[in-house]
Amino acid sequence: MVILIAGASHTGKTLLAQRMLEKYHYPYLSIDHLKMGLIRSGNTKLTPSDDNALTAYLWPIVREMVKTAVENRQNLVVEGCYIPFDWRQDFDNRYLPSLRFICLAMTDQYIDGHFDQIIRHGSEIEDRLDDSDCTVISLKESNRQLIRGYQNAGEQVVLIDSDYEKVIDILLEGMNPAVK
Repeated sequence: MVILIAGASHTGKTLLAQRMLEKYHYPYLSIDHLKMGLIRSGNTKLTPSDDNALTAYLWPIVREMVKTAVENRQNLVVEGCYIPFDWRQDFDNRYLPSLRFICLAMTDQYIDGHFDQIIRHGSEIEDRLDDSDCTVISLKESNRQLIRGYQNAGEQVVLIDSDYEKVIDILLEGMNPAVK
């Protein structure tokens, strides 16, 4: 099984992937690591702030990695914000039964009530070198945009609106490899 985890910045994509690794021993690929490897190696002129262009650049690579994992019956978690809204169109019926998709998004109310906590946990798994551009306004807008985009593409979005840990625990239980 390949699990794709999408979401806006600070929604806990990497945390969920790390917990899946710990619980189910599924390796995970951080699309951010792939992005930075390609940028730092000089294989692209794109920069970390070129979000739309990065999705177009990275997704074909990630998509083919996902297909390879499915073809080899390997478990893998892929997490990142560079999964396009219409990602399903890139997979036919040979692949789709082996894919699970999770999209994490925070409601405006959750962001308002938990902003300090969101920032405090921003480096829970990976160190964020500079988080100064993360504001209540930017978080709300990026989450709203993500919710609209994935819902318009027919995807379900997991809304974090009160108890973050409970949402993560429910998702971890729902991914139980014994339950298909």
